[in-house]
Amino acid sequence: MLYFTRWKALAVILTALVVCLCAVPNFFPDHVVKTWPKWAQRHVVLGLDLQGGSHILLEVDSNSVKKDKLDQVRDDVRRTLRDAKIGYTGLAVRGESVEVRVKDTDLTNALAKLRELSQPLGGILGSSGQRSVEVSDAGGGLIRLTVPPAAITERVRQSVEQSIQIVERRINELGTVEPLIQRQGVDRILVQVPGLQDPTRLKELLGKTAKLDFRMVDSTISPDQAQQGRLPPDSEVLMSASSPKTPYVIKKQVLVSGGDLTDAQPGFDQRSGEPIVSFRFNTSGARKFATATLENVGQPFAIVLDNEVISAPVIREPITGGSGQISGSFTVQGANDLAILLRAGALPAPLTIIEERTVGPGLGQDSIAAGELASYVGSVLVIVFMLLTYRLFGFFANVAVAINVAMIFGILSLLNATLTLPGIAGIVLTVGIAVDSNVLIYERIREELRAGRTAISAIDAGFTRALATILDSNITTFIAAAVLFYIGTGPVRGFAVTLGIGIVTTVFTAFTVTRLIVAMWVAWKRPKTVPI
Repeated sequence: MLYFTRWKALAVILTALVVCLCAVPNFFPDHVVKTWPKWAQRHVVLGLDLQGGSHILLEVDSNSVKKDKLDQVRDDVRRTLRDAKIGYTGLAVRGESVEVRVKDTDLTNALAKLRELSQPLGGILGSSGQRSVEVSDAGGGLIRLTVPPAAITERVRQSVEQSIQIVERRINELGTVEPLIQRQGVDRILVQVPGLQDPTRLKELLGKTAKLDFRMVDSTISPDQAQQGRLPPDSEVLMSASSPKTPYVIKKQVLVSGGDLTDAQPGFDQRSGEPIVSFRFNTSGARKFATATLENVGQPFAIVLDNEVISAPVIREPITGGSGQISGSFTVQGANDLAILLRAGALPAPLTIIEERTVGPGLGQDSIAAGELASYVGSVLVIVFMLLTYRLFGFFANVAVAINVAMIFGILSLLNATLTLPGIAGIVLTVGIAVDSNVLIYERIREELRAGRTAISAIDAGFTRALATILDSNITTFIAAAVLFYIGTGPVRGFAVTLGIGIVTTVFTAFTVTRLIVAMWVAWKRPKTVPI
């Protein structure tokens, strides 16, 4: 157990050295680290509670998700019955259902076609027989398609997952450092942006759905006439995004949607010098946009963002290149923000800010100071205790614990992990666990000495027989850390990460580093007694 081959000893030393070196960037200023090679720039990121920043809790609008789901079912019913050439009347959304009436002679065929719209729900719900739509015959030729609560819940879950990706893209466009974006509960998203002290712009970006449509302006009726109640059924009145608010009569049919955009960049108009947003469509969008502009030369069309008209220019000539520009009295930042929103994509449902907190850098510094003080006091007490109790072997244990802590920071740096105040608590706790492993080994050595073993034999037996006990205790603690990471959020996860990493490094240092140090001492001294 005490024998190390040259290659095995070299492997242990190199492993510990390389992992510890990964923690080096944390001791240099950011401007210095940025001049290093990309692979050497990985470091621990301070969390919101350590460097301050913005904390925002968002909630997906479940009612909007439900409305969109019912509207989708209604549109699917219309398309299915038209494709099957089945006549229908009274297609509408009523409450939690979509209702449509067909002739009695077409009822059987219509039910069969509409039941094809009902799909099993994925995951656990699907195994219980839940379906996306329940189709039933309400009598008298009336067919009712009901969306069950399980299907709405599944749709909300999907909306949250999609929203997380879009929110992450929007925040990353701002150039912020290591934002934390994660799901919380069924319909909420937690956003923490360390270092961001003014969340106003962030809230503006996150609060916009960014649903972009290109539609035609209805020139057959004036806005005044439409507001007096003469609005055509296929048109609606929308207001301009800029002040003063101007009404427009816009056709409901969408010519091209924002989903067909592949890129959007802020810029300046070469003629007027005003800020604009240049955009480019994918192949499908370019084809639809070319067709729409070709058929409507001389007519105004509207660029609609979140049900507000950004711009309503007149089509002078067909636009066939698949690109264009949006102008609408933008500021430079407004054009940049709009480009960010369009590049990131539209949210599947509106997000509502239900909680907002701003942590000042002063509070973060207080947390750092408190964490450092706790770490220093705890470490000093542990070092003194080990030296007084186990003398030379206590010194060996302290060296191993120092390497252990350095390896924790090295692994956290490799992972670009975010360190929070609970994370510091996890590291302090790991120091105690690491020392406990050494205590178990040393106490076992003492027992073997009392049993009459020689010094070298007692040391070897101490390491060998303490192994099972140390593995048992560390494995159970690691399981607890894994459970905390799986079910916890935010700071709890930070604690679980540092604790889990600390347990892994503790087992490594206790049975390789400490054992290697003791083995080298034994090979050098060939002791007759153990100074323990």
